[in-house]
Amino acid sequence: MDKSKRPFLKKKRSFLKSKRSFRRRLPPIQPGDRIDYRNISLISRFISEQGKILSRRVNRLTLKQQRLITIAIKQARILSLLPFRNNEKQFKRTRPTARTTGLRTRKK
Repeated sequence: MDKSKRPFLKKKRSFLKSKRSFRRRLPPIQPGDRIDYRNISLISRFISEQGKILSRRVNRLTLKQQRLITIAIKQARILSLLPFRNNEKQFKRTRPTARTTGLRTRKK
């Protein structure tokens, strides 16, 4: 049987390696850094713009470091050193709405 008449057999594809840059990035946490709820400058690097904790893959942390960062962020939030959410853009209004511009009078 010809190869062209066998529809179920597909050619094996050679999987190409993804091209990665050879430049190594510095680790996000240096050996001298303490992971603590009071170290806001360190903790804020691992929070998104909305206030969510970024994943390990994004942060490039080890499992132990990610656990410590998560605990520190939660402690800082409870002690109100960090906000739970960042909704500044949501509440900004450029102009007043029609409801608030006029005075309401009660009809009898």
